[in-house]
Amino acid sequence: MALVLHSWSFNKNAYKALIVAEYTGVKVELAADFEMGVTNKTHEFIKMNPIGKVPVLETPDGPVFESNAIARYVARSKADNALYGSSLIDYAHIEQWIDFSTLEIDANLLTWFKLRMGWATYLPPVEEAAIAALKRGLGALNTHLASNTYLVGHSVTLADIITTCNLLYGFTKLMTKSFTSEFPHVERYFWTMVNQPNFKKIFGEIKQTDSVPPVQSAAAAKKPAPAKEAKPKAEPKKEAPKPAAAAVEEEAAPKPKPKNPLDLLPPSKMVLDDWKRLYSNTKTNFREVAIKGFWDMYDPEGYSLWFCEYKYNDENTVSFVTLNKVGGFLQRMDLARKYAFGKMLIIGSEPPFKVKGLWLFRGQEVPQFIIDECYDMELYDWKKVDINDEVQKELVNKMIEDEEPFEGEALLDAKCFK
Repeated sequence: MALVLHSWSFNKNAYKALIVAEYTGVKVELAADFEMGVTNKTHEFIKMNPIGKVPVLETPDGPVFESNAIARYVARSKADNALYGSSLIDYAHIEQWIDFSTLEIDANLLTWFKLRMGWATYLPPVEEAAIAALKRGLGALNTHLASNTYLVGHSVTLADIITTCNLLYGFTKLMTKSFTSEFPHVERYFWTMVNQPNFKKIFGEIKQTDSVPPVQSAAAAKKPAPAKEAKPKAEPKKEAPKPAAAAVEEEAAPKPKPKNPLDLLPPSKMVLDDWKRLYSNTKTNFREVAIKGFWDMYDPEGYSLWFCEYKYNDENTVSFVTLNKVGGFLQRMDLARKYAFGKMLIIGSEPPFKVKGLWLFRGQEVPQFIIDECYDMELYDWKKVDINDEVQKELVNKMIEDEEPFEGEALLDAKCFK
């Protein structure tokens, strides 16, 4: 007997169970004549899911709702399949990535999509926060996939099925190529998954979106026509009360985005873009031109310099994984581009490789909003540069210049954030 899945056919949450069914051989069929907004409001459907959410799986033992729970049920309906791994730790890691992709990727994509579709009041700060959180999640996923083909083990698991379905609307409706190119390992993973035969049978051909959909306004509430009133003779003029719809509109108007605290600091004589331009355009005599120019521009009252060192250098045993760690960190630092310049050195010709950095930040402290938003920050020890110490000042020069050998060792790579 087939399990019956109540959903419309093009529902990425229903795809989870349907793809699991392809891998396990469990029979799952979409309910005939399902009509969203009609079927899910019937008494029979509400008995299966009291809040009318879709999908719902009808089983011999009773209904199951919530798409991840449905996918788990289908996966466990067939014993001895590989979708839950081969050990207790595999099982835990699979559950870990299911939760991660649901909370860090799917939830933020859904917020972004609702705002664009007019299903929620469009507020730019809300959209910016959703995109920033999404990028943080994709960055973490990208780092993991730098050294893993699948999320857990060496074959497709339930974690891959659910994560790929959670990424689907992102790739097809919101995330253009220029957006996803920041996360090359996520790109490779997604296209590998959707072209697996069992995925392709359910998805069909997938095409990445060329643009982010324009913001669609929610249907405006109809404003009541103002009633005609007799003009008072002796009374002073009073301002007519605003119609209720106008008051609601006023309340819903987005509030100005609060300024970044760094924008409120006193003006600095150092113009960060001028330094970045000098750094980029200096091709010869780097010490005489760029380094000298940096110290001529540097404003110790408006900016501060910081050394950082990765806390877990002994784990940097694979060169490309180490390079991807640093690359992911710099991607996630994008939120600081207006306020920072950085150099990251990957040091050594043999593992373990050392990762050290130099950062120029607006203000006298590492900005709090960067600490809050970029989780990589806590992976490094941070030390403020004392520019009155000639040894430290010379180390700044060497790091800006990518001097090699650096502290007696070869450089595997040097990356710049500007």
